[in-house]
Amino acid sequence: MARYQITADDVPFAREFMADPFGYRSPGLQRVLNVMRGLGPQGKYVILCTEPYRRWQLARLPARRGEAIEAVEGVNYDDLGTAERDVFLRRWRDLGGPELPLELLTMRR
Repeated sequence: MARYQITADDVPFAREFMADPFGYRSPGLQRVLNVMRGLGPQGKYVILCTEPYRRWQLARLPARRGEAIEAVEGVNYDDLGTAERDVFLRRWRDLGGPELPLELLTMRR
């Protein structure tokens, strides 16, 4: 388990990511992302590209490298930013992050 735990103090970093998932990362946001990316692979949400530059699908990683990635049926994206935001929120919840304000849960761009 990671030493750093996501807490209510990290909500501003979630806001930062949701505003621009591709932009500059403050040190606080980078720390949150490192926690999200640093855990073992089993069950971790990822984005699977189904049509280059146009379509993506939510997927989960297997326990071991080389095993098949499991696509999550019915969760598809036409916009990479929306996909990145959704994966961020799912990982936030998986790590026990605090409840986020509704406006963050509905951000698209």
